[in-house]
Amino acid sequence: MTHATLATSHSPQPDARSQDTQAYLLGLVSVAAFAMTLPAAKLLAGELSALQVGFFRSVLAALAAIPFLLLGRAKWPDRSQVKRMLLTSTGIVYGFPILTALGMQYVPVSHGGVVLAALPLSTAIFGTLITGTRPSAAFWSVSGLGFMVVAGYMVLTTSLSGLYLGDLALLGAVLLAGFGYAQGGALSKELPGWQVMCWTLVVSLPVLLPASLWLYTPTIPDQLSGQGLGALLFLALINSLLGFFSWNRALALGGIQRISQLQLLQPFFTFLFAIALMGENWNWGTPAVCAVVILLVWLAKRC
Repeated sequence: MTHATLATSHSPQPDARSQDTQAYLLGLVSVAAFAMTLPAAKLLAGELSALQVGFFRSVLAALAAIPFLLLGRAKWPDRSQVKRMLLTSTGIVYGFPILTALGMQYVPVSHGGVVLAALPLSTAIFGTLITGTRPSAAFWSVSGLGFMVVAGYMVLTTSLSGLYLGDLALLGAVLLAGFGYAQGGALSKELPGWQVMCWTLVVSLPVLLPASLWLYTPTIPDQLSGQGLGALLFLALINSLLGFFSWNRALALGGIQRISQLQLLQPFFTFLFAIALMGENWNWGTPAVCAVVILLVWLAKRC
């Protein structure tokens, strides 16, 4: 065997490296978009109920998904895929949108970031259960350490006073979102990621549409401020639709467990958005801890 052959056999293929890079870039874009969930839900907390926020953002996303499916000439999913889409919807169409909106009625944005720090670990666990892939012990060690670093830092820098009702809602959101993310990532190995999200929303319309009509009242246009309307549209079109195009693709390309670790950065993005949009205080320790988290994400990638 020649030296060149040896080098080729021991080095990652260019296509594999390119696919890996694409997965992490797509995942990072999605995480940055998802980080706006809590600030946007907080803006709506005094204008709409948690159920209204959850159902309205999802029904708007579902209606917006229809043109994507028509223009993309997407084929109908088979019965097995529809069943799994309905399972996916429990987490990312209903559970996470409603429970994060409920949580933001009780806790500050930065406090909510403490609970959402468990999201990457939740996604990795459900990804393992759903796909049957078994990451190494080193991966779980790094993942657990990442969670402890983020959660510990957020606890130390956030004013906590006992157990909030919002904490329980956000914990439920973490569990349901982890399940929904993992289901969507697994489905994205069979269908394009954008189709998985669009179909998941569309097959939920028989529930979303009547529930949204029931929750709608004639006073809502007067209740919603310009900021509130913008927040609702962002949650619907970006967080519930377009953000999942890149997220599902990233999970399919890079693996659910590894890409999920990018969510360790989500609380830091949320923290920056909270400073810019809601006047929360800057903490100089944040960039240092963020650098540690980036290192842990890199280590998880190599495990």
